[in-house]
Amino acid sequence: MDDIDIITEGFYLLVFGMGFVVVFLTLLVIATSIMSRIMMRFEPAPVPASPRKGHTVAASGQPNDQALVAVMSAAIKKYREDRNGQ
Repeated sequence: MDDIDIITEGFYLLVFGMGFVVVFLTLLVIATSIMSRIMMRFEPAPVPASPRKGHTVAASGQPNDQALVAVMSAAIKKYREDRNGQ
């Protein structure tokens, strides 16, 4: 009969342990949701970004920065040269 008592105690520990974890995780999700709602209420409204001086904006809305294009082109060229050399 001792084997059945040990199995029963193990089952009770399993149920209580899993129950505790489920309750804890549920409370954690609820607390996180409440904190998120509180932070969203007090968060300031986003400020729209204005284009910086000296930068032109293309028709697509993307900045037309020639230096950035040149750097990216050089990086791609270097990568392709290194890859073909291996």
